[in-house]
Amino acid sequence: MKATRTTYLKMAAMLGLSGLAATAAMAHHSFAMYDLQVTRVFTGVVTRVDPMPNHMSILFAPMNAERKNVERDAAGEPVVWSVEMQGSSQMARQGVTVSAYPPGTIISVALHPVRAGDLGGVRVGGMFRCPDRTPPAPGMHCDSVEGHTAIGNEPLPQPVP
Repeated sequence: MKATRTTYLKMAAMLGLSGLAATAAMAHHSFAMYDLQVTRVFTGVVTRVDPMPNHMSILFAPMNAERKNVERDAAGEPVVWSVEMQGSSQMARQGVTVSAYPPGTIISVALHPVRAGDLGGVRVGGMFRCPDRTPPAPGMHCDSVEGHTAIGNEPLPQPVP
């Protein structure tokens, strides 16, 4: 069977549209807004899980170095950061859901911060959950607490200023 000029044009159009879709997907997943040269490591208390389908976020209040309270701003309100992760379905397969991480859950996570200075970033490396009501020792993270839960196969990265 002989291909016609119309068939070739249709194929070319489909390839072109596929290329545009791939470009849009790459732009959507750009990490340009994050400072990939900086890694911040936090142990904090979950305030809320935002289960957006494309990128789940956990909002958390970082704990002080003594691990006895959360950091607070000048008005005495908890400072709240956000860490963006994979989509909700991928995170659910790893055990991270709204019900599994209720407010008060203590986590340790590393992130590349937003360049604009917003209190947020994209997760890098493993994430760790402390057992209920068991914060780590002063200056330590959940990966040091017996009975912790690891999310991902990677360790908690070291901070990079």
